[in-house]
Amino acid sequence: MSSGLSPSQRRTLTQQLQQRLEELRAQVREELLRSDSERYIQIAGQVHDAEEESVADLLADVDLAVIDIHVNEIRNVEAALLRTRTGRYGICAECDGEIAYERLRAYPTAKRCLACQTTHEQAATEKRPPTL
Repeated sequence: MSSGLSPSQRRTLTQQLQQRLEELRAQVREELLRSDSERYIQIAGQVHDAEEESVADLLADVDLAVIDIHVNEIRNVEAALLRTRTGRYGICAECDGEIAYERLRAYPTAKRCLACQTTHEQAATEKRPPTL
């Protein structure tokens, strides 16, 4: 099955994905370089008590969380680019229907059509235990 995307739309979206991949890689590289020289390393070396150590650990964890978010997005972009090469880009992973161009413009890594994504999110919400 092929998506309903025109060659021009496919090119535009592929370029958008490639550009985002380059941006994300640059951001991860920048975060890693910055974390090497970040002041929390200095703070950690000057830790005098448990509270200061907690602050230093928190700063390190925040940087790692940001990098983790970027890495997950890189994986999603790479998966979308793979779908462009295999002819599956713009085709819903659930129902094999077309993913609307407008949805792909807003969310180029989308792997489900809006209806299937809504169902997927509702199912995930129902499985989650309540939190405070």
